[in-house]
Amino acid sequence: MKVEADIERVRQRLEALGSNHVDSVEQVDTYYDAPHRDFAATDEAFRVREETHDGDTETKITYKGPLVEDASKTREEFETRVADSQTMRSIVESLGFDPAATVRKQRERYALDGFTVTLDTVDGVGEFVEVETDVQTETDVEAAREAAFDLLRELDLDPDEQTQTSYLGLLLASNAQ
Repeated sequence: MKVEADIERVRQRLEALGSNHVDSVEQVDTYYDAPHRDFAATDEAFRVREETHDGDTETKITYKGPLVEDASKTREEFETRVADSQTMRSIVESLGFDPAATVRKQRERYALDGFTVTLDTVDGVGEFVEVETDVQTETDVEAAREAAFDLLRELDLDPDEQTQTSYLGLLLASNAQ
């Protein structure tokens, strides 16, 4: 679940609820277009993420599949670390994938009630709160969604105001204006 919000207000609410601050990171996500299909049409995404924490940078590649459930933006996701971001980019681009856009964000993560609550400041887009958890099977999605809605309410946010649009989509829309 992702909701546009004043993250300072939400940070104060998280502290009042006894959350645990996990970490603060900077993420730079480069999204790629595939040569063999249109990810926008298939509702998929492929990215290379560089995440910096305390001066150390880790690189991951991620594939996000189409939505499994619309109400919670649940999707299958595969992610793995890579040792060298530049080599990974060279491989991907040599295979015909073209960089489509780069999303930069400052991210603070908190743990609360089995969820990860993320406070994001996204360059060119704004401030957002995400509430996430992992589920083992599709049958677990509904209960997790309802619990996430409850947590959003505890944070004084309205689940009905969630956005289904990715940060990439929001960035592309703001750049088109």
